[in-house]
Amino acid sequence: MKMNSIISWVGGKKALRDLIYQRMPKEFGRYIEVFGGGGWVLFGRTPDVAMEVYNDFNSDLANLFRCVRDRPFALLKELNFLPLNGRDEFIVLKRYLEKEEFTNEYLREELEIAELYLPEPQFEEIKLILLENAQMNDVKRAAAFYRQIRLSYGSGCTSYGCQPFDIRKTFHLLWQGSRRLKDTVIENKDFEELIRQYDRENAFIYCDPPYYQTEGHYAVEFKKEDHARLRDTLVACQGKWLVSYNDCEFIRELYKDFNIEAVSRINNLAQRYDNGCEYAEVLISNYDTGERLRDMPTQLGLFDLACFNGME
Repeated sequence: MKMNSIISWVGGKKALRDLIYQRMPKEFGRYIEVFGGGGWVLFGRTPDVAMEVYNDFNSDLANLFRCVRDRPFALLKELNFLPLNGRDEFIVLKRYLEKEEFTNEYLREELEIAELYLPEPQFEEIKLILLENAQMNDVKRAAAFYRQIRLSYGSGCTSYGCQPFDIRKTFHLLWQGSRRLKDTVIENKDFEELIRQYDRENAFIYCDPPYYQTEGHYAVEFKKEDHARLRDTLVACQGKWLVSYNDCEFIRELYKDFNIEAVSRINNLAQRYDNGCEYAEVLISNYDTGERLRDMPTQLGLFDLACFNGME
């Protein structure tokens, strides 16, 4: 049974991930998820390679996943404090996350000690390390962000979901997530920097960027030129890569030199208005995605069975 993500997220690939698994290369040594989001594809995979990398340019997502991996006790303790659920709490969380910077209750003391006892060059070096560590493992901010996701409408973090929710009912997911992420590298980098850092001949790179002309649904800005920059970065890759996108003329033209396969899934957002409505997407790759499919057993149809019986 495949594991689900610890969170719902805009553009999550729960409905599409089985198709993605079927089209992954048969063999690769490292798995890199460039636009991690909720990590639905990552969580559903068996960790069977030497290196897994989760990345997202949204610092709150990266911070949450690091805290789930490294500090699950502290995160659960923070979440269990004042387990309220209401519009007032949601507004407070939203304001905190929009305005406050990463904080660390012992960071100031550590910096004061370092500045007192270290010469200037060493202090500046240590200061950068301390600030980075504070950002990477801010439990209070991770807890606030997690609560905001759970209390918001459609996990969009912008408006209150108007539904009662006991955050403690999700604690088992965080424990499972901590175990699943224990050997996963978690990054918070621009996609181009990340791909160049981890690309190898044995790498498999999965990209699920903000879909073209739907970028406004994401917290991180992704411009038209970023879509072209992603294509150019992938063209230079040594490893194999797969990209999921919405099916549109701009994307098809951008990736016209590569394999493009049309797929569709149920459109969850439109279900309440148009039952059965599907959303057209494409899977784009620089390799033969039929490797696994050709090895899968096929089921005989009635015509095939009749032909087989006629040969006896």
